[in-house]
Amino acid sequence: MKTTENYLAEIKEIRKMMEESSRFLSLSGLSGILIGIYALAGAFFAYRIIYLSSPVYLSGEHVAQPVTRLLIIAGVVLLSAFVTTIWLTFRRAKKMNKKIWNPGSRLMLLNLSIPLLSGGIFILVFIFREMYSIISPACLIFYGLALVNAAKFTRQEIFYMGILQITLGILAALFPAVGLLFWALGFGVIHIIYGALMYFRYEHRTKTDTL
Repeated sequence: MKTTENYLAEIKEIRKMMEESSRFLSLSGLSGILIGIYALAGAFFAYRIIYLSSPVYLSGEHVAQPVTRLLIIAGVVLLSAFVTTIWLTFRRAKKMNKKIWNPGSRLMLLNLSIPLLSGGIFILVFIFREMYSIISPACLIFYGLALVNAAKFTRQEIFYMGILQITLGILAALFPAVGLLFWALGFGVIHIIYGALMYFRYEHRTKTDTL
């Protein structure tokens, strides 16, 4: 005859199975750390272009070249972050014997991509209109909205990281002169902190338990 403890254990197991089927839990904390490092490196080079290049930056015919260089830096950072996330997440899912493409990952990706794509188009419109002060706050706010939107299909920590990104985006809009600093904090420092938190909370503990 089953005891109360047996029933509780079965309920926990059923709950775990339902959670794994509806949420994507194979995100790599190491990818968050590396993304933060990429972002800080990109912010460093952007700072050199914006503040240490010609004083007539973003004026007249001199605007095209610096903006092009900044877009290249942003593209490299974005591509590096994307490749790193896919590679490390795939490797972690393989170690956990989990499928990287499942209902949870599809729902997470859908909810993540809608704000990101909308924000990307929004930012490009303002770049073509040469309204550059909107870029930093828009990046942070739309990225934060994407994280909040996708958090219900992955780790709950992603929700709080999204709230922090939105907050930094609002601050960047209020203080546009230091928008790059808020961008570096959001995409760099916060990613490193949360990546380390996720790694030691889930990945490192899992490795220790298997020893």
